[in-house]
Amino acid sequence: MELRQLYYFVKVAKKEHVTQAAEELHVAQSAVSRQIHQLEEELGVKLFVQKGRNLQLTPVGQLFLRRADEILHDLERAVQEVHEFLDPEKGEIRLGFPHSLGISLVPQVVASFRSLNPDVRFRFKQGMYPTLIRDLLKGDIDLAFISPVPSDVEQVSGKTLIVEELYAVLPSSHPLANRTQIRLEDLKNDHFIMFSEGYSLRPLVLNACETAGFSPKIAFEGEETETIRGLVAAGMGVSLLPKLAVEYVSPLPIAVVKVVDPVVTRNIGIIYRTNEKLPLVAKVFYNFLMNYFANDIKNT
Repeated sequence: MELRQLYYFVKVAKKEHVTQAAEELHVAQSAVSRQIHQLEEELGVKLFVQKGRNLQLTPVGQLFLRRADEILHDLERAVQEVHEFLDPEKGEIRLGFPHSLGISLVPQVVASFRSLNPDVRFRFKQGMYPTLIRDLLKGDIDLAFISPVPSDVEQVSGKTLIVEELYAVLPSSHPLANRTQIRLEDLKNDHFIMFSEGYSLRPLVLNACETAGFSPKIAFEGEETETIRGLVAAGMGVSLLPKLAVEYVSPLPIAVVKVVDPVVTRNIGIIYRTNEKLPLVAKVFYNFLMNYFANDIKNT
């Protein structure tokens, strides 16, 4: 069995089409078909069946795909580790993070790291809380900033880096816009603009409102911090957003007010796969993060 056969098989399985697979592989369609046929002969099974114009994996083909994916992933990691062993300061870090951290925290941290390690590359993936955990477990990313660090996923370990407050974000015309601080209960009659289901900030806000003695009237839902800020600026409601998402200067006419009762916070941490060694360059970045957040008071 040749490694090329595994590459061709995986590509055809995922594209469900020989021609499309051949185009992505930059080889002739006949070459792909021949390699798949030879692989099936060697295994003594049919890996695909024709379904219309597409190919569909047989049950044994689905089983073989899982194993072939693992083999190719392990090989990719092995090659990466060899390159990093030769020069761990020239590797690639695959990093995931939620959208709310992409405004300031991730750019600041990455810029600081690359000032010390200019040859290290980053591959970024943004996602919601469950998506980041899924991508980590699949091996699509090596590290992920997340809030909060999960305590109920055995395959995931992590460390909390900072605790940040959530602030009330109000239209500039709101009666409480000029206050320096408010109680959350003061907003019980307002309409709220919330993050959509699946975002970890949503239950934080809902629980805080419950603690304050009311259920928020949800007017709109959004998936990005800037969308929520824009809706607030347009007078469509109020919201609670993390400090990192509201501390930078914005042209939007909003007021940012401290909430003192209850104080609403979120934990931000970094996670990795529990039973798997980090690639060397990712380990260097992880150690950098430990020092960065321990020493850099402005980020806490």
